[in-house]
Amino acid sequence: MTSEVVGAHREMSFKEVARLLDRHRISGLPVVDDDDKVVGVISGTDLLRLQAARSGRGAGRPGWLPSSRRTPSRPGRRVRGAKAARTGGARATTVGQLMSTPAITVHPEQRVADAARIMERHRVERLPVVDEEDRLIGIATRSDLLRVFLRTDEEIRREVADDVLVHALSLPPHSVTVSVDDGVVTLEGQLQHRSRIPEAIRLTWRVDGVVGVMSGLTFRIDDTLPVERHAARLTDPRWMAGH
Repeated sequence: MTSEVVGAHREMSFKEVARLLDRHRISGLPVVDDDDKVVGVISGTDLLRLQAARSGRGAGRPGWLPSSRRTPSRPGRRVRGAKAARTGGARATTVGQLMSTPAITVHPEQRVADAARIMERHRVERLPVVDEEDRLIGIATRSDLLRVFLRTDEEIRREVADDVLVHALSLPPHSVTVSVDDGVVTLEGQLQHRSRIPEAIRLTWRVDGVVGVMSGLTFRIDDTLPVERHAARLTDPRWMAGH
């Protein structure tokens, strides 16, 4: 996310918002209250729609009919549509009246993939990032999310080896060899228990920038079997010969 966020307040005028958008070369702003809690979002598109709705009152605009042609007894669908366009948003004068609310937000610990899905589902270009009290701490844009795919293979390899294998799974350092080629991670080595293999693969997938995981992991003990079956397997000469 971007930590330095430009925000708006409900009482701001549209000209103030337009100046902020132009000055910072951004397309939208989170709207916060006096406690920095996110209450909505306003974008350049909102301002353009407002201007279009207001301009629609003029002659020659779609859905507009001169007063001399309006007939109270037969208003027609186009006249009703024009009237609807002149009410509500078209009468807004402050950010609080025009903003989209409630705002679609994310928390800092959410995965990039989850944020991308939220953006796609709600068709938004940016997501305010809030803390546990809904206070604004950053903003994530589509370009921010795309940056994870620019992570180098070495950055990904270090995170998998250190954060996933050593810290999250408590595996001895260098017990698993990690290699990364164009975002595809390969894990090779032997773990003590079989149940740790899918866990290692799942956590590796969660690392930002990973596009694939190939596992060459083996195990010493199959802890996924019932105790009785595992004991019988250990005494089976065929199994022992294979190991």
